[in-house]
Amino acid sequence: MGTRTFVNERMTLSPAKRLGRGVDVLLVLSVVGLAVFGLIMLYSASFDFSFNEFGSPTYMFSRQVRWLGIGILLAAGLSLFDYHHWRRVVVFAMLGTIVLLAAVLFINEIRLGASRSLYEGSYQPSEVAKLISIIYIAIWLYAKRDFLHDISLGLIPLGVILGIIGGLIYLQPDLSAAGTVLVLGGLLFFLAGADLKQIVFILILAVFMGWVIVQVSATGQERVTSFVAGLQDPTNASYHVQRSFEAVVKGGFFGVGLGQADTKLTGLPFAPTDSIFAVVTEELGLFGALLLMSLYAVLVWRGLAIARRAPDMLGTLLASGVTFWIGIEALINMAVMVGLMPFAGNALPFVSAGGSNLVSTLAAIGIILNVSRQSGENVRKEEKDRRSFSAVADLRRGDGRRSVPRPRRSRRTHV
Repeated sequence: MGTRTFVNERMTLSPAKRLGRGVDVLLVLSVVGLAVFGLIMLYSASFDFSFNEFGSPTYMFSRQVRWLGIGILLAAGLSLFDYHHWRRVVVFAMLGTIVLLAAVLFINEIRLGASRSLYEGSYQPSEVAKLISIIYIAIWLYAKRDFLHDISLGLIPLGVILGIIGGLIYLQPDLSAAGTVLVLGGLLFFLAGADLKQIVFILILAVFMGWVIVQVSATGQERVTSFVAGLQDPTNASYHVQRSFEAVVKGGFFGVGLGQADTKLTGLPFAPTDSIFAVVTEELGLFGALLLMSLYAVLVWRGLAIARRAPDMLGTLLASGVTFWIGIEALINMAVMVGLMPFAGNALPFVSAGGSNLVSTLAAIGIILNVSRQSGENVRKEEKDRRSFSAVADLRRGDGRRSVPRPRRSRRTHV
């Protein structure tokens, strides 16, 4: 009776109410805050660059607004798309992603020493590959959860999957994206229930592969060398990091004021994209940087909370995987700008200019919201069942010593 009532109630709800039920409000507010914060900072960081490169000071801002609209629609759609249905389409999505990654290598559109986009610097499949890789690995681990402790059925196939995706991304070259995919794969393997020996093996393998990449990649060697030199003496850091340090020092605690930064006008590399956090710290100071980090912290907190109460292991892996991805991307970008990590070249989620990253990140938020909605619906169903059971139990207790009322013979009235 309780289940039927729940289904009937759900069918009578309007589409707007159905969309809102089970949604984590704090997660949505943090995403809205990050999106608004990102648009404001992008306009400030890009107006000079947009005018010089495209002839319009609002060119990059307008593109970002359009991509934000597309991303919001996609997030809303995915929040209604049952995450269990990904099991039917994820293989085709992964094959399509591999084709796009290979197409980038064949098109070979070189920009800033790398080939990462499909058309005029736009449409970067490596951003989509991160999200699809998380979904694919989560579903694969869920399907193979009984065989994870078997190296031949667990660890080795996972390594092959990650190797193919990471290798195609590395050939662009995009070292940070390739490393992100490998790290997320290891995290999901750990969350799926890998034992300590397998985790140690993965860590050793990751360190070894990182060392090999640095040895064979001129870009990797240059970044690590400049990073070590910057740790020893900040004046020996790369030009990029030195200009970022300059922006941080100028910003102080409250910043020089929105739109008043000058490093973005005097040679700070990639101010609207990779270096936008430096613009944030100069214009809004430490206060603005802490505000931005607080929004990311709320997003990660709520994402992991949703993962913890997911209806099943698949929901846990999906929600935690995409949450870790967004958190790691933000952490790497901010750490690079203050010289705590080698230069990676990844975007700051919701803030950096770039439609591929923004749409992929909002799609990930849609998946988290779907896990949240399904968790909420299951809780409500259980609560209705408990209330129905409690009502029956109360009626039985109200009958005194008898657990079930006995039928009485009605008295006949004689006329």
